[in-house]
Amino acid sequence: MENQGRESQEDNDLFFTCSLIDYIARKTKNKRSVIVNLLGTKRLEKIYDLADVYHSDNIDRVSDEFIYEAQIPTGNFDNVGDCKYAIPTHWDIGKVYKRLIKMVAKGKSVDIVTALQMVYDSFLSEKIDDYNSSVYYENPSYLYECFLENKML
Repeated sequence: MENQGRESQEDNDLFFTCSLIDYIARKTKNKRSVIVNLLGTKRLEKIYDLADVYHSDNIDRVSDEFIYEAQIPTGNFDNVGDCKYAIPTHWDIGKVYKRLIKMVAKGKSVDIVTALQMVYDSFLSEKIDDYNSSVYYENPSYLYECFLENKML
């Protein structure tokens, strides 16, 4: 596990993968779970495996490539437009998801992509993506416990 800076390469790769999912979702106005399901396991594995390469490319170009390849339609979910307060960036949200996915992968003894799919398909994803609430600011351990209990505690 190579460590460049404060985080491992795997953590950086997961952070980029989650941030790209959020970027694509914002760009296409879809829920994050829709993006994850349309990308599918193989593409998610590819993004995660090649995240260091994609990260050094233009995120607009990378997102367009996956939108085209996965045939992601334009939806009508606009959590950015609906936000009444300061809007977290796709990097901010990527960090929230990265932390939660790492905890789920470890706690459930599953690989990162499986944990990613579990998290984005959970009720908690919609809560995190409601930028008018404070859920995305919550402590990672609290979010993990909510995930495990399948409800807000």
